[in-house]
Amino acid sequence: MLRIRLSMGGVRKRPIYKIVVADGRYPRDGKFIEKLGSYNPLLPKDKKERIKVEFERVKYWISKGAQPTLRVSRILGEMKLMPMPKPGNNPLKAIPKKDRKKGDKEEPKAEAKKEEPKAEAKKEEPKAEEKKEEPKA
Repeated sequence: MLRIRLSMGGVRKRPIYKIVVADGRYPRDGKFIEKLGSYNPLLPKDKKERIKVEFERVKYWISKGAQPTLRVSRILGEMKLMPMPKPGNNPLKAIPKKDRKKGDKEEPKAEAKKEEPKAEAKKEEPKAEEKKEEPKA
């Protein structure tokens, strides 16, 4: 299956992507059929140089059956070439990655309950330490 996807280039910590048509079995940065444009995520969103796309070639390849990846379809949606894809439903996205647990869907509620007893325990610990210090003195 033909895919319209991003192929990464550039140097370390300065990525630049090519928008290419490639067979889905090829590696991400490997062989491709045609380069359709470029995408530079480091530039501000209002700059024209951020996204460069050959619209006629994209339309041609889509008519031939090439499927854009989710990221490319968002880029093409921003350029008003095709409709924007639906936003995904990821309830864990708002939770910091270190606090996420695999398989727990009710994590935010559980975290709130866990934090309250910890706060109470911390308040009690200094009192216990003060009592221990008094007999030593």
